[in-house]
Amino acid sequence: MGSYIPNSKAEQQKMLDFLGLASFDDLYNEIPDKVKLKGGLNIPAGKSELEVRRQMEALAGKNKVFRTIFRGAGAYRHYIPAIVKAVASKERFVTAYTPYQPEISQGVLQSIFEFQTMICELTGMDTANASVYDGATACAEAITMCVDRKRDEVFVSATLHPDYLRTVKTYCYAAGRKLVVVPEKDGVTDLAFLKENLNEKSAVFLMQQPNFYGIIEDAEACFKVAREAGAKSVMCINPIFAAIGKTPRECGADIAVGEGQPLGISLSFGGPYLGFMACVQELTRRLPGRIVGQTKDIEGKRAFVLTLQAREQHIRREKASSNICSNQALCALTAACYMSTMGPTGLKEVANQCLAKAHYAAKHISSLPGYELVFDAEFFHEFVTRCPVDVNKLMAKLEEEGILGGYPLEGPYEGCILWCFTEMNTKEEIDRLVAILKEGIQE
Repeated sequence: MGSYIPNSKAEQQKMLDFLGLASFDDLYNEIPDKVKLKGGLNIPAGKSELEVRRQMEALAGKNKVFRTIFRGAGAYRHYIPAIVKAVASKERFVTAYTPYQPEISQGVLQSIFEFQTMICELTGMDTANASVYDGATACAEAITMCVDRKRDEVFVSATLHPDYLRTVKTYCYAAGRKLVVVPEKDGVTDLAFLKENLNEKSAVFLMQQPNFYGIIEDAEACFKVAREAGAKSVMCINPIFAAIGKTPRECGADIAVGEGQPLGISLSFGGPYLGFMACVQELTRRLPGRIVGQTKDIEGKRAFVLTLQAREQHIRREKASSNICSNQALCALTAACYMSTMGPTGLKEVANQCLAKAHYAAKHISSLPGYELVFDAEFFHEFVTRCPVDVNKLMAKLEEEGILGGYPLEGPYEGCILWCFTEMNTKEEIDRLVAILKEGIQE
């Protein structure tokens, strides 16, 4: 029957009689009466295109758009070259549909293949998939790749992004897996705890680099401990940091995941974003979602196809390694355009500017009374300071100045601020921020 409803009353009654119902309302008897809509929908009369445009522009005018941003915490403002959006917005690419038929989807398939290739180059891994929903999903899916019947304990550092950690907890709870959160010590993963608690049941250890507090962790030491215990290692890495830091492969990771938003995707009020995943060769068949491969057609020409599709739609449900039902092809294309436009030199320049500006800001902010750095550790482009005034009032004050301030932390570091600086922040903006903070202390 689908969604078809007969037009004539006679046909409608015939269908109801066949179903043994008195009216169409009886189709919804299982729904509680208190949640049913009574009467018609409260929808205004139709408007002209011009009227709709005026109304939408009036609503858009209420948005607060910050020209100066000093906040990251998982979503970062970077410069996006004009060509990136020009290519990604072409009509032939703006589709959410899967390229099932390679003979008519060569352009989309190649764009995904190029994305996979660049992610492998960035992470040092052998294979990458066609992306997943976001960084949090990538973390959770990576853990699933490592668990088996003999080893089902999951270890995750407490310095992982809180939202990512919550997603991992949800996956583990649903699958009935034991999750051990490795505590943080002085802003980094407690290595001693990891050594003492990893055992023959431990399947995987996951950590973030740089971590949620912006600190560059000793990933090599952590992964060495995991390897000695027979567990797999997963690194959730900031792709911009990957341009100048050691790759996950160099640190000893088996799987590299992360949020691809910094790679040419605008903040966009929180999405859609892009989860990337890459791994060593021996784990390739465990990667969720899709992998696009390169081959040759019957004429010997370069061609692209969906090589691996480890999901329940393509293989027997009980053998599926994931229920990820789609990929972020348009966001992946955007990231590929960004990486190819910037190139290795451009990505390194962005990373170095982030590093230099963050350290310049940290030096001057921490020189103010009460704004001392919380952690004495190396950091990339984020760092945590104390705050001698009410954090919410400070953020409101900065907002009045057209500035989105740092991210107010909760939990053990409540009252502290996680600051972020990228290539988009000028010296003048940073100096202005320091002056406002200084003024707030003196009031």
